[in-house]
Amino acid sequence: MLLRTVFIILLLAGCVPDENDVIELSGTVKFVSLEGGFYGIAGDDGKNYDPINLREDFKKDGLRVRFEARELRNRASFHMWGTLIELIKIEQL
Repeated sequence: MLLRTVFIILLLAGCVPDENDVIELSGTVKFVSLEGGFYGIAGDDGKNYDPINLREDFKKDGLRVRFEARELRNRASFHMWGTLIELIKIEQL
């Protein structure tokens, strides 16, 4: 009963990821020269994605990738470039 109550509270608070928050698509890694510079992914869907956990070996401007990520709603980034995501899987195409 306690576990169920905790889960419901977390769900209502937006802390439990929803399956609708998962993104699966291809895109191109881009170096963005805002805020001192960072790497983002320009998705093939025309949207920009700002990954919080892009590994160093994928930080190559122009690199084509396929990725699965969770959209991080209710969080902010100082980059203010695209949708904030946490990568679940990523591979080079």
